[in-house]
Amino acid sequence: MLKIGEFIYPWGSGHYSRMMRLNEALGDHIKEEFEVHFSSKDHVYKKLLKKFPDQKENIHEILMPTPIDGKFGPSVSMSLLNLLLPIAKNPPLVSQIANYLREEKKLYNKEKFDLVINDGDMGSNILARSRNIPSLFVTNQFKPKLYDSRSYLYPSLIFIAKQIAKASKILVADSPPPYTMCEYNLNFTDEVKEKIAYVGHFTNSKEIRKEGISDLEKLVQDNEFGYWMRTGSKSTNDGTGQRYEEVFAKDEMNNEKRIISHARNDPSIDSVLGKNGKRYSVSEALEKNIDWIQIDVGFLSEQEKDTVLGLCRYAVVNGSHTTMGEIMGGKRKPIIGIPVYDEHTNNIRWAEDRNLGILATKTNQVVLAISKIKENYEEFEEKLREFSVNFVPNGAENSAKIASHTLEEKR
Repeated sequence: MLKIGEFIYPWGSGHYSRMMRLNEALGDHIKEEFEVHFSSKDHVYKKLLKKFPDQKENIHEILMPTPIDGKFGPSVSMSLLNLLLPIAKNPPLVSQIANYLREEKKLYNKEKFDLVINDGDMGSNILARSRNIPSLFVTNQFKPKLYDSRSYLYPSLIFIAKQIAKASKILVADSPPPYTMCEYNLNFTDEVKEKIAYVGHFTNSKEIRKEGISDLEKLVQDNEFGYWMRTGSKSTNDGTGQRYEEVFAKDEMNNEKRIISHARNDPSIDSVLGKNGKRYSVSEALEKNIDWIQIDVGFLSEQEKDTVLGLCRYAVVNGSHTTMGEIMGGKRKPIIGIPVYDEHTNNIRWAEDRNLGILATKTNQVVLAISKIKENYEEFEEKLREFSVNFVPNGAENSAKIASHTLEEKR
């Protein structure tokens, strides 16, 4: 039986969602019997245990080093201190790296993989190459462009790029040029260009089965509104929410309807704010035909999300690569991006340069961005139509084909 190792970096949710879609596609293209071993930590490890309850022996908790969480995204200062000092229950980064590589080495030696697929885990590239095991590295960045405030991080980018380059093949989760949304995050060196494959975005290929229209879907029909997404770790989610509230406090937003997805499994969040200043449940607002201004939702179902994205005028996001691809390419909606990392800034800047969205780093810029999109909507629609036609959504399937081909070549 073939053995495949899937190593998932646990910072954020994009790595996990990509690998789960790829994992589902592997069985359609690898004809031999195979067994998958997953490795990650924290929330990703818990999600894996929940998703595969009968495969616990194949799910491995390996403490991959991650940044220290700050008030809004990772804390650069605390993460730098953590290089040599224990911070927030995290041992010094030097010892973290040594321990994590030691544990991965044990797993490699025990399972003797035929193929490894790494999404964000660079250490696995090193171990695979030293054992002559083919490795596929799934990514949407290589050497991201840094802005002046982060130029001191450049040496670490060089180091990371060298580790990514050790993979047998680098699978870019994006459409081929000139429609590569993560272009400003790549900047490939000549030595790796032969390893590159633009496989496409890892969108959800499953058809959404309609199971009746929910009260929320009924409530938003025939309304013009924006879709505001809160995502990321708790600190990033909270920080994003704080920024949104600052925007909503502006006079220009008094009549700007919005739906806020909190990305939290907490039904108590679900509520409707009427223009009269009162709060209602979704069902109550629908029954009383409330003239609403804001709808807060912990989690939208897949069907509700599909409906909301189809009806919204624009979406406000943090610049996540997966999210931007699904919204601009799949739904042809302009985005307003409020970035957390330089990686996000690069994605949003690329979209802004092509009139697919607008970068907004300050409260007033968000308000102005909404006005600009409304005033020039036809121009945005035209550019989004071109982008969508050239959008490659089947990254998981294309990556699974490469995995199958790689295993055949090995034999």
